[in-house]
Amino acid sequence: MEKIFVFGHKNPDTDSVCASICLSYLKNKLGENTEPRVLGNLNKESKFVLDYFKIKEPKFLNDVKVQIQNMHYEKGAMIEEHQSIYKTYKNLMQHGYTGLPLVNYKNKLTGYVNVKEISKYLIDGDLTYLNTNYANILETLHATQILQFDDKIEGKILAATYKSETLINDISLNKKDILIVGNRYKIMEYAVMSGIHLLILVNNIELPQELMDIAKSNKVNVISVPIDTYECANMLKLCNYVKLININPNPISFSIYDYRDDFIEITTKYGHTNYPIVNKENKCLGMIRLIDQNTFDKKKVILVDHNQSSQSVDGIEEAEIMEVLDHHNLGTIGTSIPINFRSMPVGCTCTLLYKLFEEANVEIPKDIAGLMLSAILSDTLLFKSPTTTETDKIIVKELSKIAKLDYEKYGMEMLKAGATLKGKTKEEVLNMDFKNFTIGENKVGIGQVFILDIDEINQEKQEYIDLINQTAENKKYDVITLFATDIIKNGSYIYFNDTSKNILENGFNVKNLEQGYYLEGMVSRKKQMLPNIMEEIEKK
Repeated sequence: MEKIFVFGHKNPDTDSVCASICLSYLKNKLGENTEPRVLGNLNKESKFVLDYFKIKEPKFLNDVKVQIQNMHYEKGAMIEEHQSIYKTYKNLMQHGYTGLPLVNYKNKLTGYVNVKEISKYLIDGDLTYLNTNYANILETLHATQILQFDDKIEGKILAATYKSETLINDISLNKKDILIVGNRYKIMEYAVMSGIHLLILVNNIELPQELMDIAKSNKVNVISVPIDTYECANMLKLCNYVKLININPNPISFSIYDYRDDFIEITTKYGHTNYPIVNKENKCLGMIRLIDQNTFDKKKVILVDHNQSSQSVDGIEEAEIMEVLDHHNLGTIGTSIPINFRSMPVGCTCTLLYKLFEEANVEIPKDIAGLMLSAILSDTLLFKSPTTTETDKIIVKELSKIAKLDYEKYGMEMLKAGATLKGKTKEEVLNMDFKNFTIGENKVGIGQVFILDIDEINQEKQEYIDLINQTAENKKYDVITLFATDIIKNGSYIYFNDTSKNILENGFNVKNLEQGYYLEGMVSRKKQMLPNIMEEIEKK
């Protein structure tokens, strides 16, 4: 069963992380094969939660772009370089290939051979020299083994077409010669007495016993073939190692982890028909053809706590979205087929998830209950956020019973664990929980951090403002804001790019808005920050 990745948005918060883990647990209990992933580094609050309940941090998911491993390449399409030209040609014809990767006995890629070069070799190559092994000769010539002393067979090919006296008197045979002979006793005797490398007996003739004894004594390899001298001489060249016609010892190859779009770009440039596929150890796994580029399987994903393309994993447009579980406004993600889309105006994705456990009649274990409880307390700021619903409160009480926790005491401990910027760079602070939005033709970015002491930012206030302005200019944002939310005072301090000042003044109804202005009761990005900015932009 193909694995399905479950993940939340970039710059993951506690709800995004916990919802991914808990939904994956539920799906697997129901017989699916899923794995939770994250799209970025976990913040301190999320790490506190996972450590508290002894849950392993999900692996990072870089992207869901189509890779070579998702394409329908020709698995196992390769030939060991010590196979015969004959076997290689048969393989090519059987599968309709125009070429094949060459590999060594460890399956490491060593080159490439194609039909064109085989044809060229059979016309222009040195066909009087044999370089192969005994097994290749037996297979290619459908030969019968008489005597074998060597595995490797290499030497000059001779056919006994002369008169016996001429051959014996004028041609000196030695241990590097390979002789094709018919029923000619004197020549056979001369050959085995000379200790040639290989004696080939045509038309299945037998070697007389007295000559057999001499051949054994001189370690002469002997085979018999069911064909005549002419056909044997023509077929013998096909016994050679195919590596002799290796046209490229370093062919253009692709890793199974390379992306499909890179494959298309490179193959457009070079225009070859076939390309070897290798793994990290350069072991050949098969071959991909140009005609295979449009046959592939999309990676399957389930999205939680977001439905905006800009907030999701890179390559989401190439993936097959199986399901979405969210509590935000509808975003830009679309699908080509109907899917399960579950959304409710509640304070947290894990509130929805609790209902899925109920509907599926799956018992919630203590640690999973703890994660879901943590997510709801985080997203609702201990019920202080305007996004909080009665449903959130009811479910928190039920989950706290399962997790055996005093949710108020635990929740404050959790929020405090995440409400410090100590050890973070300004870039990390801005991007800790940063979400992108597209409003008409306007690009908006809203970052939010939770604090206990605003001096952590105000001590370097101008540097934060400079960073925000520079980011807005470099990345073409119309509005960038950083809201520093005080979890005790229940409000947020706002920092912004200078060119968005007029939009923010009107959006939040503040005259002469200054950097670091405190907005009483402003704690929810979803219900307060984004809607106010969006409404003002849409007026223009």
